Formats: sequence, C-alpha cells, structure tokens
Amino acid sequence: MAVKPQDLAKTLDEITPEMRDGTLLVSLLAGVKSSRIEELVDSKARVVRVMPNTPILMGEGMSVISKGKGATKEDIEWTESLLAKSGSTLVIDESLMDAVTATSGSGPAYFFGFVEAMIDAAKRLGLKEEDAKILVTQTLVGAAKMVVESGKDARTLRENVTSPNGTTAAALAVFDSNKWHETVYEAMKAAMTRAKTMGH
Repeated sequence: MAVKPQDLAKTLDEITPEMRDGTLLVSLLAGVKSSRIEELVDSKARVVRVMPNTPILMGEGMSVISKGKGATKEDIEWTESLLAKSGSTLVIDESLMDAVTATSGSGPAYFFGFVEAMIDAAKRLGLKEEDAKILVTQTLVGAAKMVVESGKDARTLRENVTSPNGTTAAALAVFDSNKWHETVYEAMKAAMTRAKTMGH
C-alpha cells in the first residue's frame, strides 16, 4: 500500500472488502503506525510497515521494515527478500520508525540540497554550470564510494582530507562556526516531529 497518508482510510475502505482474513498488507505510508492500519481493517490483515526512500528507483534504496502486531517472522523475511532487489534493508522496532523517516526517508533531499548549494557556490566562484555539475556530482559519487567501501568511518575520511591550515580546513572552519552538526540535528528532529504528527 503506497498512497498518501491522508488517503489511508479511503483506500482501506475500498480494499478491505476484498481482503481475506490473514492477508499480508505491506504499508509504505510515512508516519502511519501499523496499529492504526490494523484498527481500520479490523485486524483482518497482518501488517508490515516499510519506510523506503527514492533511490529505490535506481536499485540503491534503503528500505526499513518493522513488524505489526499480527505479522510473522516469515512475513518480515518475505518483505526483506522483495525489497532487497532494489537496495539495502534493515529491520527495526517500529518505535524508531519516525527517526528512520528523518534519516533515510527524507535523507536523499538533504544530499540533493547540498549538491545544489555546492553547484551554486562553484558558479559564484567563476565555474560554468556544466563544469560545476560534473565536479560536484562526481565528488559526491566518489565520496559515497569511499564511505561505503574504504572500511574507514566518515570522521577518519574527513580528517585524512584535512591538512592543518590547508584549504579544506579553512572551509570546514566556516561550517563549524555555523554549528553544522547542530543544524543537521535540528533539521532531522523537525522531520521526525513532523512524521509523528502525520500518523494522527
């Protein structure tokens, strides 16, 4: 079930009469608890909740799965095997799903926004847009590959690029002066808070 949260009740009104008892219902609705769906279908369905993200379209998605009250271990395994074809999967307790939404669900937009900001900055520094786009996007791809495949954590990788008093250190000092870690936390907390309200 992949509809907008506000269309949940209407959609379930349409499909519930067609459901047999024990139907497996996989929900991709942001912010909607499995207990809410179980209530609306009068516990006719075994509900598994999934928070995917848009890179699923490229086979590089992050799909996080949690188990509703009536779902079985086999239901989780089936859902994992289905979603593994389009990226990575992680099974967590549903109580953490709003934090997941703020991290991997909304996360691609944070990176898109940063890419957009870097391209704009490169143009302001004198580069042509097409050159800026190549430089920024390949840097993103290469950096992501290093995070995934180097075996080093992000802090170590950052420190390896940052010579004392060098160009990278000068740039990072500006980010630090603007408390970027705190900014990222506040942004993700806002996303989590919004996810909590969407399910009501």
